[in-house]
Amino acid sequence: MQYRSLLFIALFSISIILNLNFPIKASTQDKNVPGTTVAMVQQNNFSVPQEFRGKIVRQVNPISDKKVISFTFDDGPSPDITPEILDILKKHKIKATFFVIGNNLKNFPQLGQRLVTEGNAIGNHTWHHWRRLMNEFTATHEIEDTATLIYEITGVKTSLFRPPNGFLYNGLVDYAQKRKDAVILWSVDSDDWRGQKVSVDHIVDKVLDNVQPGTIILMHDGGGDRSHTVQALPKIIDQLTQRGY
Repeated sequence: MQYRSLLFIALFSISIILNLNFPIKASTQDKNVPGTTVAMVQQNNFSVPQEFRGKIVRQVNPISDKKVISFTFDDGPSPDITPEILDILKKHKIKATFFVIGNNLKNFPQLGQRLVTEGNAIGNHTWHHWRRLMNEFTATHEIEDTATLIYEITGVKTSLFRPPNGFLYNGLVDYAQKRKDAVILWSVDSDDWRGQKVSVDHIVDKVLDNVQPGTIILMHDGGGDRSHTVQALPKIIDQLTQRGY
C-alpha cells in the first residue's frame, strides 16, 4: 500500500521534495502532426493505482510526515504564459501537473512536448473547455479527442482528468469515470483565474494561508491574462520551501 501511495503522489508531480524525473527517449517525427517532433517518454503512461481509477480526488494523503504539495496548472498551453511557468519550475527543480485543453495543444504542440520532456505530468482538460450540459457523444469526443492528441504529440497516455471549472454533473465526469480516469479536483484555489481582478499578493496569500501537506493547488497557465500567476508563483515557491515543503 505504501508503494502504491508513493506512485500516486509521484503521478501528481509533488516533487518539491521528490524531484521526479521521467527519462526521455530520442525525439521522433510524428507524421500525424506536421511540423512537430514528438518526445517519446519511456514511462509513457501517467496511470494511477487501481483504487483511484474512476474516483474523484481533491487532496492527496502524503506518506508519513513528508510535507509535500502538488502544483497544477489548467487551460494551457499558451504561448505567452506556459514557457514562463516552465522556466520558473525548472529553475526551482519542481515538477507540476498540466491539465491541457486539446484545442490549445493542437495550436502549440511544442509546448506540450516541452512540459513532458522536462518531467512534468500531463492531464486531460477536454477539447473546448465547455461547461454546458453534454450528451455522451459530445462528452466522449471532448475527452477522447484530447487524449488522442496528447498521445500523438507527447507519446504519453494519461489517466488524469480535470473537468472544466470542476463541474461534476454535465456529462464529462460520467464519461471520464467510465474510462477509469482519476478525476482530479483541488483543495486550494489560488483565485488566479480572476486575472487582473486580484493582486499578486492575494494569490500568494490565498495559497499560503490554506496549504497543508497533501494539498492540490489550482493555478492557470492559460485562459486569460495570467501575468499575476507568473509573478506569484516564485513567491509561493520560496515561502513553501522556507516552511519545509
